[in-house]
Amino acid sequence: MSGPVHPLIDTAELSALLGSGQPPTLLDVRYRLGGPTGPAEHEAGHVPGAAYVDLDTALAAPPGAGGRHPLPDTATFLGAMRSAGVRSGHPVVVYDDWSGHAAARAWWLLRHHGVEDVRVLDGGWSAWVADGGPVETGPVDTEPGDLDGTPGSMPVVEADGALGVAVLVDARAGERYRGEVEPVDPVAGHVPGAVNVPTSLNLTPEGRFRPVPELRELYAGVGAVPGADVAAYCGSGVTACLDVLALELAGVRAALYPGSWSDWVSDPGRPVQTGR
Repeated sequence: MSGPVHPLIDTAELSALLGSGQPPTLLDVRYRLGGPTGPAEHEAGHVPGAAYVDLDTALAAPPGAGGRHPLPDTATFLGAMRSAGVRSGHPVVVYDDWSGHAAARAWWLLRHHGVEDVRVLDGGWSAWVADGGPVETGPVDTEPGDLDGTPGSMPVVEADGALGVAVLVDARAGERYRGEVEPVDPVAGHVPGAVNVPTSLNLTPEGRFRPVPELRELYAGVGAVPGADVAAYCGSGVTACLDVLALELAGVRAALYPGSWSDWVSDPGRPVQTGR
């Protein structure tokens, strides 16, 4: 087996694939906290053939034990992927309009379940529209897929191992990492010893990934280099997937702490650090 493909695809390559007669399975995972609902936006316009996938029901379990966005159980996830047309051995492209955060979560989960040919559309929906990609409206009639698999292909770290990670990357905004504000979770701060690389630093002002040499320099600055013991977390395990993806671009294999900060602070006995 050749192994996973490059995790990004640009709008030009996707346009060419759509016109090739052998398009990838397309997943629209648009999602924004407090923003417009994804299904309505999908019906108003999407990449031709893209099926809508809901983050809250397909890419996460209900809030509770394990945090605000626990990993979905395998049956739920695979069922959602089959409903969206994902087939074993067929390439998948995912996109969103949330700076790649939801798309990176879908990418991570597909990879975690053994799908090697899955890519995130660089720049997402806004890049597709800006670059003149064709837009389809209305519902999508998707032929069910046959995806099967088991989780375990991507590294994971849980709360009991987080303090032992050599380079634990906190992907939240700096003010949340430092504990200056905490708009969502009951306790402010970060896991002791964690370093901060906000997901926004992975992207250009236009919302596309920074060049690989810049990503390597960014992560090397906190000790996340190829061969190092690296893991990433965020507030609830969703946006940290973008750091995991960026680290992969930089040649660094990183684990995900799925429960992230929302899980960490669920146990008052766990230590909390504030400041830098």
